[in-house]
Amino acid sequence: MGEMTTIDDATYRDARDRRVPGKGPEDEHSQAQGWGQDTAALSRLGASLLRRGDLEGAEPYLRTAAAAGDRAAANNLGVLLYQLQRPEEAAQWWRTAAVAGSASAAHALGRHHRERGDETAAVYWLRQSAEAGHTLGAHALADLLDHRGEAGAEQWFRAAADGGHREAAYRLGLLTLRRTGDGTPQAAERWFRQAAARGHQKAALRLGALLEERGELREAGRWYLIAANAGDARAACALGFLLRDAGNTEAAEQWWLRAARVGDGNAANALGALHADRGERQTAERWYRAALDAGDINGAFNLGLLCAARDRTAQAEQWYRKAAYAGHTEAANALAVLLLQRGDAQGAEPWFSKAAEGGSVDAAFNLGILHAGRGAQAEALTWYRRAAEAGHPEAALQVGSALLREGSEEAAERVLRRAAEGGSVEGAFRLASCLGRHSATAPKEPGSDGEVSEAEHWYLVAARAGHRRAQVRAGMCAAARGEVVEAARWYRTAAEAGSGNGAFNLGLLLAREGAEPEAALWWTQAAEAGHGRAALHLALLASRRNELAEAQHWCARAVDLGPEAVTERASRLSEALHAELTA
Repeated sequence: MGEMTTIDDATYRDARDRRVPGKGPEDEHSQAQGWGQDTAALSRLGASLLRRGDLEGAEPYLRTAAAAGDRAAANNLGVLLYQLQRPEEAAQWWRTAAVAGSASAAHALGRHHRERGDETAAVYWLRQSAEAGHTLGAHALADLLDHRGEAGAEQWFRAAADGGHREAAYRLGLLTLRRTGDGTPQAAERWFRQAAARGHQKAALRLGALLEERGELREAGRWYLIAANAGDARAACALGFLLRDAGNTEAAEQWWLRAARVGDGNAANALGALHADRGERQTAERWYRAALDAGDINGAFNLGLLCAARDRTAQAEQWYRKAAYAGHTEAANALAVLLLQRGDAQGAEPWFSKAAEGGSVDAAFNLGILHAGRGAQAEALTWYRRAAEAGHPEAALQVGSALLREGSEEAAERVLRRAAEGGSVEGAFRLASCLGRHSATAPKEPGSDGEVSEAEHWYLVAARAGHRRAQVRAGMCAAARGEVVEAARWYRTAAEAGSGNGAFNLGLLLAREGAEPEAALWWTQAAEAGHGRAALHLALLASRRNELAEAQHWCARAVDLGPEAVTERASRLSEALHAELTA
């Protein structure tokens, strides 16, 4: 109601300028007795008394001047009556002044009609005020048009902002962000900056957020600080996160405390997480509960996580349910995972579905796993696709693998690339295998100008993440380029992690370098792990040394292990060894 009850500024300035220095209210009343029918003087005196809060003293002068046709007095009498909680009588005088051309009265009358639900009349009078150049009228009109979804709101917000109205500048920034087309953050920034410079806390917060998103952290922090010092809890919370990310946890904690103590749930959650990381679980729980009490449902989810970390499964389920019923998607997913872990797939599915429909990518992926476990591959693939499209790398791996099974290798490569780029180790390996099969730079060939091929790049990505088959392929790529030391390093890494192929290839490399005894050690490891070719090489090595019984042993092992070509060759060698042994 504050903007409705504005005293006519021009009238007040005139009254102030006409006051005699050193004279008090009694002197002004005495002087007014000599003014007789000087309507303008009475109007100015009434405005002066009204401004000072002397409603009883102002009313007779304003009534006299208003009855004589002074429109400023009529407007100010409306203000006075409104303050006396006589709005209908106030509206009558505002109408009189507005019809006579008072923009202030038209503004007040428009606000009066809006309060009573007559938006049509409100738009009419507010437009009269705005078109007469009244800043408050322009803002009130813009606010009403925006509320009604009608055209013109932006125009009048702009007019009010240009007139110095900080709330109008802030609202114009919001409209610019909301608008499609050229509604860029840079365009909105201008208006947020204008409002913030005039002391608008929410605008300072918005401006800080835009600057932070753009990476201009120092200036973002300055605006957060301005808003926080003015009492904005959300700005204090945002400043805390900025300081935490800069490594100043101590200062961050102080701002979060400041925000949490006045009811900011996000700050309370941040404090809970801070204490949880320190192992101070009781303090963390207290802050999570404070967040929940402040209306932030993340507090319940975090309490669930805290309980789950301490194997308090029953309590975790209660908190997850509380958050999930309130619409918290990740809590719904966590609840479903918990139910699935205890074997309740039927109970888990609806929560996975609710979380997935709410936008949880993990829940969509988990639904894929749930359906795949039941053998419902089509349904599983539907959810995997949904999760993959939202950026889930392991879901992309599943989709890519399905496409490979269908023979859609080009499509599979595109999806596997998303999996690999998203951090899926298996996705990187499969992409490399796909590229190696279908590009000119196969894994066993060096890349152009001595550079590694794209296939080898992804083999290396997976190998460095501990993927044993990728480590073997990385070794093969290095060997193809003649980098024996590098090849041996990758083979050895894979072999030491239990890879039979790694041990076999390392043995081949060592044998070529003349280190047959060490090669035999690695072939033995590979053969004992089920590698048929390693067993065959051990048999050949033993036969060359004339260790016929040993050779026969490894021949038998190679025959059992295969594959077919190894089996055939080992059988022939075994027959020859048998003939020699029985000769």
